[in-house]
Amino acid sequence: MTLERPIAPDPYELLPTVGSFALSSDDVRNGEPMDATYAHGSVGGGNVSPHLSWSGFPAETKSFVVTCFDPDAPTGSGFWHWVLVDVPVSVTELAGGVDETGLGGAFSIRNDYGDTGYGGAAPPAGDRPHRYVFAVHAVDVERLDVGPGASPAYVGFNLAFHTLARAVIRPTYQVTA
Repeated sequence: MTLERPIAPDPYELLPTVGSFALSSDDVRNGEPMDATYAHGSVGGGNVSPHLSWSGFPAETKSFVVTCFDPDAPTGSGFWHWVLVDVPVSVTELAGGVDETGLGGAFSIRNDYGDTGYGGAAPPAGDRPHRYVFAVHAVDVERLDVGPGASPAYVGFNLAFHTLARAVIRPTYQVTA
């Protein structure tokens, strides 16, 4: 059964325009279905974060924030799957299934599953394909001034004042009934 509701807007279309740069992945492709490896265990997935690599960000970048958001979740507010803050500017690639403890002080805040780290795709069975918006935000400060207890919305609020540019890739995922 497909949940009947309008398509949610892309979250970054609602924010002030910022510059862009290149984001690529060996694991996921823009507009294409993700493999179950990157889906949550609750839907039989591997719950592994995909490989991400970026380049061409502004020279004044001092750190990065990596996020994954599902605007199509039937919640009224989307669903945050990953919020990794304070990634050092020297890090321009994350391996699939990245161990965040080796990222020079970077840390994840709780996702909407209530866990820290990456939480894979898990749209309701039979729902239309959901978009998973992976974004790397080039930030103008080394530390975003948020702690591990911050909410994804609070991180997003702080990003509104510190994002120089953003790179985005939007794969999809669907659980068939």
